Amino acid sequence: MTHSAASPVRAGRREWTAFVVLLLPLLLVSMDVSVLYFAIPAISRELDPSSTQQLWIFDIYAFALAGLLMTMGSIGDRIGRRRLLLLGATAFGLASIGAAYAQSADMLIAARALLGIGGATLMPSTMALVRNMFRDDSQRTKAIGIWSGAMAGGIALGSVMGGVMLDHFWWGSVFLVNVPAMLLLLVLVPVLVPEFRDPAPGRFDLLSVPLSMGAVLPVVYGLKEIASDGYHPVAALCITGGLAIGYVFVRRQRRRDDAMIGKALFRARGFGSGVALITVAMFAMMGSAYFTTQYLQSVLGMGPMEAALWSTAPSLAVGVAAPVAGMVAQKTDRAHVIAAGFLIAAAGFALLLSSGTDSLWIVLGAAAVIGCGIVTVMALVSDMALAAAPPEKAGSAASLLETGQEFGGALGMAVLGSIGTAVYRRDIADPAPAGLPPEALDTVRDTLGGASAVAAELGGGTGAALLTHAREAFVHGMQGAAVAGGALMIVAAVLGAALLRGRVCERPQGPGAPAEALTRR
Repeated sequence: MTHSAASPVRAGRREWTAFVVLLLPLLLVSMDVSVLYFAIPAISRELDPSSTQQLWIFDIYAFALAGLLMTMGSIGDRIGRRRLLLLGATAFGLASIGAAYAQSADMLIAARALLGIGGATLMPSTMALVRNMFRDDSQRTKAIGIWSGAMAGGIALGSVMGGVMLDHFWWGSVFLVNVPAMLLLLVLVPVLVPEFRDPAPGRFDLLSVPLSMGAVLPVVYGLKEIASDGYHPVAALCITGGLAIGYVFVRRQRRRDDAMIGKALFRARGFGSGVALITVAMFAMMGSAYFTTQYLQSVLGMGPMEAALWSTAPSLAVGVAAPVAGMVAQKTDRAHVIAAGFLIAAAGFALLLSSGTDSLWIVLGAAAVIGCGIVTVMALVSDMALAAAPPEKAGSAASLLETGQEFGGALGMAVLGSIGTAVYRRDIADPAPAGLPPEALDTVRDTLGGASAVAAELGGGTGAALLTHAREAFVHGMQGAAVAGGALMIVAAVLGAALLRGRVCERPQGPGAPAEALTRR
């Protein structure tokens, strides 16, 4: 059947029940980003991975997820978003079993890669189905607000869930928690969730698949390398190469009728601005989290489980922010609410400037304020961008938004992390701590973790003085990054208000514009 945009059908109890079911894969994919934080020591004992293998156990999931989002979004538009969701749930469940019972590091890396592939199918499918099920503007805004809050909460919940499972079971249990949820999804989705697909998708553009991966993966890899190890030529070369391939990819999408993304998305007023603002929002979210998580463990000296539990506190406020923002946006110009969200995030960064080496509540409060502002932006911008996109391209639109999130997160950790590291290294060496052996200076300058290790070896007054000096340098670096983050949020607020005013929920008009129709079964 087809529905007209002039008289949208309001969702009923069936659609809202289906929406609750669709939150399951969203939570699990978000949790898998952080669920390994506590499991690595146990995995190291059991599987004895090399340092390179350990790095890939962490990173392969994010790389597979980011590299395939656009491809999977386009496939979902063609074969059906529900069908792709079920295929992804099957792959995710099987990969979870494979990861739980992996007998070697290589097997675990392969299973994590399959988890990333499954995640790449689940994320755009769920967002696109939300777009298709909720055709009424107010209901869709409310649903996407809840969706955004659940995604943010899933990341925080993942580390806590991992810690709880490891307290009672072996390391593979952190993966097996996915299996019952995937089985429930496979049973309920065919009953509750209708199928949606593009009725006239055209020929699939195979060449765009390697181009999209070549555009995303090198950039994400280069940014992650800069975030962890600082600037080096290989990382810069990867970013440059990825951007060059990205230019070719975008030109192809804009020129071809059978392109993966399609011309309609480029003509949708407000969609491009939405992707850009989502990228900036995730820049702030992940850039700030880079410091706050380290602050809890390295500055305050908390254990991993204690730090994970404290880090969930801001999530309580963040989970409420998106639905509230949706209600406010229905009564006023949402461009103003989006700008206000960025300004709230800027206030959170400003709050970090008053932190010290014993400021738990200030740092948690700042994280909550930043999170509330950013989730407000993400919920409203996602809703605006999806509404601006033709419904038959909802999968492609969702995949582009989520690719922007991946870029923004990696960029935030790289840029703000580099600023914080530069300030830390300057402070730690000028002047060098008294009594510090010259051969240990490089270790101390590298990270706060390295300084803590050296301080423990030195012991006594010298070790205590070194640790205090290093913690103060870290806090100073966090404050330097907060200045940059806050300034960016203010700029984003101005640009958001200017770019989005009068462009909210506008689809391309005129000859050749796609009709407001899609196949529903």
